[in-house]
Amino acid sequence: MERLKGRLTPLRRSLWVVGVYLLAGWFWITFSDYLVEQWFPDPETLSRVQTYKGILFVLVTALVLFLALMRQFSRDRTLLSLHYHQREEIQQLNQFRESVIERANVWINVLDPSGRVVLWNRAAEEISGYQRDEVLGSDEVWQWLYPDEEERAGIRARAQEILRDEGEVVGYETCITTKAGRKRRVSWNSRSLRGQDGEIVGSIAIGQDVTDIREAEITIRHHERQLSTLMDNLPGMAYRCLYDEYWTMLFVSSGCRDLTGYEPDELVNNKRVSYAELIADGSNDEIVRAVESAIGNAEPFSIEYTIIRKDGQRIWVWERGRAVEDDDGLVLEGIILDISERKALEQELSELATRDPLTGLFNRREMTRLLDEEIARAKRYDRALSLLWIDFDHFKRINDEYGHAAGDSVLKATSKLLADSVRSVDVIGRIGGEEFVVLLPEMDRVEAGETAERLLRLIRETPQPLGDGRTVPLTISIGVSVFPENGTDSGALCAAADRAMYQAKSGGRNQVVLAPLAEQAHNS
Repeated sequence: MERLKGRLTPLRRSLWVVGVYLLAGWFWITFSDYLVEQWFPDPETLSRVQTYKGILFVLVTALVLFLALMRQFSRDRTLLSLHYHQREEIQQLNQFRESVIERANVWINVLDPSGRVVLWNRAAEEISGYQRDEVLGSDEVWQWLYPDEEERAGIRARAQEILRDEGEVVGYETCITTKAGRKRRVSWNSRSLRGQDGEIVGSIAIGQDVTDIREAEITIRHHERQLSTLMDNLPGMAYRCLYDEYWTMLFVSSGCRDLTGYEPDELVNNKRVSYAELIADGSNDEIVRAVESAIGNAEPFSIEYTIIRKDGQRIWVWERGRAVEDDDGLVLEGIILDISERKALEQELSELATRDPLTGLFNRREMTRLLDEEIARAKRYDRALSLLWIDFDHFKRINDEYGHAAGDSVLKATSKLLADSVRSVDVIGRIGGEEFVVLLPEMDRVEAGETAERLLRLIRETPQPLGDGRTVPLTISIGVSVFPENGTDSGALCAAADRAMYQAKSGGRNQVVLAPLAEQAHNS
């Protein structure tokens, strides 16, 4: 009806204009002819006036028609200009839709108040698999995307809340089923749309396919769990620290507890204690040199040192790490292991290499090395040095009569007694069988002789255990040599002391014999 009414309006206006024109023409012709005939009775004059009157009518009507046409053309031009601008705006809107909505990499769809799809962009097609012509003007797509009725009901309820302007959705994630049957996770932002009159005309939803993001997050969390499990099961402490004077820890693994006794957060950022404070015995300078050298050569560093645990215990650690550049500047990454058991084993092996397995005293090789060191020191500082060569008297008789186990018991007990009876600076060793050597730094001939006599009496007056509750008396023979009177090297001193000991044996045993001073001249 409105359309028909719009069509009749121009016709009525045209008929009205024509009617006005005919009426004006009729009045002009009728009254003008009457007036002219009254004013100009002469036929010739009347004919000319009639001619001029006709010309005037034509001119007047032409002017009116000209003005009317000018007005209409002006209005038409305005309408054409408006139409042109409207067409440009429509074209720009179409370009906006093409460039922004259609080319957007996010799903954009618009629903009318009934929940039917009125806009479905290209990204929505690509993510869902459903084309625009399949979904426009319909609400069936939601049954396809959400086959589960309960889930679909919940989503539709949220959509209805938005259409009622009862809120908006931000970051609401749903799992859709695509046309190909794949599951995709979509994060939605949605709100209602209002028209120019303020009434709700529908809703717009923008969805982002976050399937790959969520899968990546799951993978990252899985890797983080694996890394955390690996870190928790490392035999030591993994770390990441600043290259500063405090070795400020940025990260430490849970192995920190077993290694240092501190909780990880107590070391991180020096919250309670810095790692530098745990390093013992002035080893920090050595660590700094090792790290600086490794950084300069662009290589990893390895170093062993001791740290002091929270409970005060000292332990040996081995650190392996390297320097890397990151946002914090130059940082160190590596691992620190407790090697106390290994160090103890090394010490034990070292002692096995230098100690007599039965008595625990130094063996012949170590005693020779220590004697060479003491001779060099005595020469450098011009100090005295003495050597005692000890042999047990009739020791074979103890082995034959009581057995080798009893002999071993006597050797161990006598060794301990001798070791406990000399100074802390003195060194005692077993060089084989029942022969022992005592090294007496900074002790001259007279003092060495007195020490030898004291040890002789001690052994003679102390019965030695056989290991079964019984004891046996024992005596020793001792030879004494002195540096430099009896020699200036280890071989000469040992030979002089050994000869003096055999003189004590030949002289009846249980006595001390000092190597003669003439030995010095002989060795020279």
